[in-house]
Formats: sequence, structure tokens, C-alpha cells
Amino acid sequence: MSSAINIEGTKKGPARKKRRLTSGRFRPVKAAVEPRKDLPPVPGSQGEGEPVITDAQRKRLAAGGGGVEHTSVIAKVFGYLALTATVLVILVPLYFIVVTSFKTFQDVYSDPITFWPNPFAPENYSYVMETSGFNLYLRNSIIITAILTVIEVALGVMSAYAFAFLKFPGRNVLFLLVIATLMVPNQITIISNYALVASLGWRNTFAGVIIPLAGVAFGAFLMRNHFMSLPKEIMEAAEMDGAGFFTTLFKVVLPMSWPTLSAFVLITVVGEWNQYLWPFLITDTPATAPLPVGLTRLQDAEGLTNWGPVMAGTVLATIPMLACFLVLQKKMIKGLTAGAVKG
Repeated sequence: MSSAINIEGTKKGPARKKRRLTSGRFRPVKAAVEPRKDLPPVPGSQGEGEPVITDAQRKRLAAGGGGVEHTSVIAKVFGYLALTATVLVILVPLYFIVVTSFKTFQDVYSDPITFWPNPFAPENYSYVMETSGFNLYLRNSIIITAILTVIEVALGVMSAYAFAFLKFPGRNVLFLLVIATLMVPNQITIISNYALVASLGWRNTFAGVIIPLAGVAFGAFLMRNHFMSLPKEIMEAAEMDGAGFFTTLFKVVLPMSWPTLSAFVLITVVGEWNQYLWPFLITDTPATAPLPVGLTRLQDAEGLTNWGPVMAGTVLATIPMLACFLVLQKKMIKGLTAGAVKG
């Protein structure tokens, strides 16, 4: 810089150098070059300060439309209306379930319908807990749900791990066959399953309720998609370190899969907790009947449903699942999203 200053200046010396250097750094510089209008505009503008818009936006503006802002407002209004309608569809039935659980028999069948219990009847809950066999049904539901969850999660994770990382002939074809079972409604296999269970003497037993419901197709599909999205470098590093099949699964793969695994567990728990049709067909006594089946048996001698105790039992049966969902909802949403990224 010193040599450049000496060349530009006519005088030599420190004062001349300092003055020219200082003025060059702090003196305001005016634009001496006018913009070239014959050149194409730079990206992000159209010249003359005009913002970039698409042809569709330009046509809407030329037609006198409100443009993007107007369309956005209309979309938001319809979005909020749809959201409000969805919330009402969900909350209104829940409201009537809770309100009906505190109504008397006469109040339930009153005309016109009442939106608040009159009189207030909390004894419906005590009736359900003490005289309807609710505790026995609750115990059966816990046993059935726990065993089915362990079986389905274990088999689902193992099969998904095999489909994702083991190479064997016909792997893709076999996986498609497993997924194809999701397209077959359970009602189609009820008759054959019932005949098989009855021939084995499993009616009114936990084995007869649990074994036909222990499917792995959904778990294999969900977990396999998630396993396929994991970095292959980590798997290769574990293999180079000498990790075996189960070591890699339990110490490498599953620790990276907790969100998806939590979603799988929660979906399985909720689904098995609410099982009704098959347990209703295969159980005749309260000894092995789960809670949904027990709730349908809360009727008086004339067969007229006493909806107060039924709704009270429904509220009590919903509380455990509601608590599980509130605790695991973030992991469930994250896990479902992660499992759907790659397939």
C-alpha cells in the first residue's frame, strides 16, 4: 500500500501518505456509473425496482383480483372453518359421553334432550366400579393388551429388521406378501379362525383371544421403512467392530429408533385395548372378556340400555389411553413422520 501511495502522490513523505490514506478510507464515494437499462435484470428483480411475479399472478392483478394476499386470506378463512368443524365433530360426542355419564336413567331418555345432567348422578361411576364386574373386565383388558403389545412389537421389530438389513432370496416378494395381509379385512378370516380356535378348545381362554389377534404386518411395514432411512455407515461401522445381529439391533438400531418405536407401541396399545368383535365372539363369560365387551353387557333385565353407567364405564376405559397419548403424542407424531419418509 505504501508503494501505491507514493506512486499516486506528487510529494513524498509521511504526512502526504497519511492524508491520502485517511481521505481514501473515510471520504464518501458517489456512484459514478448509471445503471445500464439495455442489460437483462439480475435475479430477484425485473429492473426499475419491479418485483418478480409469475405469469399467473400478473394475470390476476391485470384482471383486478386481490392477488396473493386476497387468495391467502380466503384460504385461511376456509382453513379455520374446516379446523373448527373438525374440532366440533370430535368434541361434541366426547361432551355428551361425559355429560351422559352423570345422568339418571330418566334424564337420559327425557324429551327434549338435556345438555346438562339434572339431577347430577355421580353414582353411575360407583355402580360401574362395584356391581358391574368392571374391575374384572379391566384386569382382562390389561392382560390381553400387555401380552399382545409385547408379541406384536417384538415380532414386528424383528421382522422389520430382517427385511431391512438381511439379504436372502425372495425378500421383497415376501415383504409384499406380508403387506398384502393389511388389505384383507379381519372380518373375512373370522369364520375360519373361530372354527380353528373352537376345535382346539380355546374358547373362553386368553389364548383363544390373543393368538388370532397377534399380527405383525403393520409393525413390519412401519419399522422397516424407518430402518431403511437410517445411515448405512453406522451399520457398517458396527459390523466392522464385530457387532452381531442382535447386538447391532439392540445397541445401535433401536436407540436411534425410539420415536418410531414409541409410535408403534402406542398404536398397538390403543388398538388392542379397543378390540371388541373377536373377543365378543370367542368369550361367553366375564372370566376372559375385555372391557369393551363388558361395557355392552351393562343392560337391565328388559334389555333396555342404561346409558348412564355405560357412558361412565366408557369414560373410565378411555382415561388410561388418553393419558398414554398425552404423554407420548410428540414422539408418536415424530415417529410416524420418520417412518413415512423413506420406503
